[in-house]
Amino acid sequence: MSSSERNERAPARRPSVLVVDDSDLVRAVVIDLIRASGEFRIAGEARTGFEAIRLVHELNPDLVTLDLQMPELGGLECLAYIMSEVARPVVILSAFARQGAEPTMKALDYGAVDFVLKPEGDSPRAIEKMRDRLLDALRGASEARVKNLKLRMPGGAPVRAATRRPTPGEVATVAVGFASSTGGPRALEEVIPRLPSDLPAAVIVVQHMPATFTDTLARRLDGLSALTVREAVDGEVVRSGNVYIAPGGKHLLVKRSDEGNIFVLDDGQPLWGVRPAADLLFASMAAHYGPRSVGVVLTGMGRDGAEGARAIQEVGGYSIAQDEDSCVIFGMPRFAEQYANAVLSLELVATAVAARAHQIAGPLTRSSMPRHPRA
Repeated sequence: MSSSERNERAPARRPSVLVVDDSDLVRAVVIDLIRASGEFRIAGEARTGFEAIRLVHELNPDLVTLDLQMPELGGLECLAYIMSEVARPVVILSAFARQGAEPTMKALDYGAVDFVLKPEGDSPRAIEKMRDRLLDALRGASEARVKNLKLRMPGGAPVRAATRRPTPGEVATVAVGFASSTGGPRALEEVIPRLPSDLPAAVIVVQHMPATFTDTLARRLDGLSALTVREAVDGEVVRSGNVYIAPGGKHLLVKRSDEGNIFVLDDGQPLWGVRPAADLLFASMAAHYGPRSVGVVLTGMGRDGAEGARAIQEVGGYSIAQDEDSCVIFGMPRFAEQYANAVLSLELVATAVAARAHQIAGPLTRSSMPRHPRA
């Protein structure tokens, strides 16, 4: 074989997609967008959940796009079957309205890898926006680890109010930032409820999600956690013992004020194509909390969080990256691990965060500051 022949690459196999939606119009739009991309091929289409189950077996598609609102067998029931019997990455097509947020979050519990909002109207701009998001979601789904997407029914009763802090908390002197994207809601439901009620830090979460959905995520986490979880509000003081979720569509920063560090919501341009962006939050934490800042980069597509982790490390703070084996998508942690003091399995993250927060909540000493990555 000649060197030129050896250098020739066979065309990459295009992942196949089964499109499931009871709307003929939506199904046609989705199929056209996928075909036009040239990155994926259509395995088939289904109008009902029952038909989808049959075609998953017959066609064995690599990926599935799934509408949640379908007659007879609903999308959640169809998803539960797929993830328990013939698991593969599923991308949800979600209604934009507020009533679509809770079913979509439940679908992520059931094993869906990501979701895409259906367009409001049929304008070219709305279709273009959906196309970009759909293709990004399918690219991520094609890289997802199926073993970390298994059906998982939400477990555990809500934490009793008596276990919560009786006061709003002191002004935070320690800040813990989380960055997550694809697979993030499931990861956060593993980590945040494991944080202790006496955590001497404020926890600030950037999850790449649209507005409305971040509020739903906050309420779900609040019902599972000993710490109070809610969306951050512009101008409020950052306090210990609270978990703050960055509102979708806004960058979340901290800055100094006479009362202590406060939140600032910003409408600036997206960074890495996302808003909120964890890099901006982490950089502001590094600037205002210095060595008392902790950055955690969890599962997700892209590289958001890596530069912020570097900034935290440079000021003497501490950073953690989720390990590859426990990630749904090892994208963001892959870029961040070069700046990580620890690379940990998801189940170990909460313990490490709590230990570090307690360590640095008191007076900082040279021995309490990390000297090099993975120390």
